[in-house]
Amino acid sequence: MDTVRMEKQVPVRENVDVLVVGGGIAGVSAALAAAALGVDVLLIEHFAVFGGNATSGGVASFCGNTKGQGRALDMIISALEEFNAIAPYRSAQDSRVFNHEILAVILPELLEKNGVKVLLHTEFVDVAVSDGEITEVFVSGRSGLEAIRAKQVIDCTGDGFVGIRAGFATMKGGSHGYQLPMSLMYFVRHVPDEDKACQVPPGWFERIETADGLPMTSIWPNGPKSNAIKIKVPMFDSTDTRSMTKAEIAARRKMMSVLDYHQRVEGRNFLLDHGPSVIGIREGCRIVGDYILTVDDLRAGRSFDDVIAIGTYPLDGHKPDDDKRTYILPPEERKVPPYDIPLRCLIAKDGKNLLMAGRCLSADQLALSSARVMTTCSMTGQAAGVAAALAVKEGKEVRGVDAARVQAVLREGGAELDRTKVHHYR
Repeated sequence: MDTVRMEKQVPVRENVDVLVVGGGIAGVSAALAAAALGVDVLLIEHFAVFGGNATSGGVASFCGNTKGQGRALDMIISALEEFNAIAPYRSAQDSRVFNHEILAVILPELLEKNGVKVLLHTEFVDVAVSDGEITEVFVSGRSGLEAIRAKQVIDCTGDGFVGIRAGFATMKGGSHGYQLPMSLMYFVRHVPDEDKACQVPPGWFERIETADGLPMTSIWPNGPKSNAIKIKVPMFDSTDTRSMTKAEIAARRKMMSVLDYHQRVEGRNFLLDHGPSVIGIREGCRIVGDYILTVDDLRAGRSFDDVIAIGTYPLDGHKPDDDKRTYILPPEERKVPPYDIPLRCLIAKDGKNLLMAGRCLSADQLALSSARVMTTCSMTGQAAGVAAALAVKEGKEVRGVDAARVQAVLREGGAELDRTKVHHYR
């Protein structure tokens, strides 16, 4: 590839204790947890709203247990309940559908009330590294290219971009080479028969004539006279610009083909209300940590002395090389007991001040297929925020922080770290 060298004086916008890159549920939880310990926290997000897949991606449902996850998720759930914008809690096995547009309004209010500084429309660009320590993080926004200095950095991009740009070890995909498949969520309204929904005209998109021709399609509730529809979009790479471009276009083409099938073949009066700002990503790139969580750890319900989160969700590895309702594992091999996620999975092996949480934690692909759900992402984000804040307060590298101190803070905030007391999917 041809290259060009660029030299430029870049202004330093911020000097902070903790910088969180990526404002999805993991990033918001990390920022809230760090700020609660009294350190100076900045959260940057490249979209116009916080929440990641939960808001921009339209994935308006918390999978996994929403109880005992700790203060950060409790705050988010409580706020949604105040707005009557989330389904009631029934059991650890139930997903809780919520209003993702209300969540987009709530999150910046929670961050501001809890002392987190935020920047939206701010794209992570690169890092400067010296002897394993990230010295500057470069971002680009409406003000141009700027630098941020932070004592501790937390990668919550979902794609491991900070680790990749730092040159740290990363991993992506499984034995087949593909990442877990993406999905597109879109939303329809039901219109009365006399107000026939706008039809998809012929000639624009591929027409599906039978149910066998449909991709994996899940129809979710979305309030009165409305549904959320999720379709599987496989074989694209979320860390590659050209592949992501193709994925977004292919997903919307497929959306229109499925909408046409529901209207024309099934006779449903579905009116397209809106699609998401971005396709939903299940797996990006994971940063190699001091420990790699494996599927065998999950199946054994393995205990770790430095546990900071409990996972309960099944091994939800959709087969990555077709668009049907197929899985990597047969049904009898997907369930797992409650399992520990150790702090070591959140500390970049090659770095001195980089943690990661959410989808880019250190795990193999099948372990990630369970740990990637938003409730668990919140727990790992919360733990990363606590560890980063304690490292700042104690003047240590993050791996010098006593895991017992992190655990004590998490328990004080209501996190259940004893897997024998956690309800799970049966």
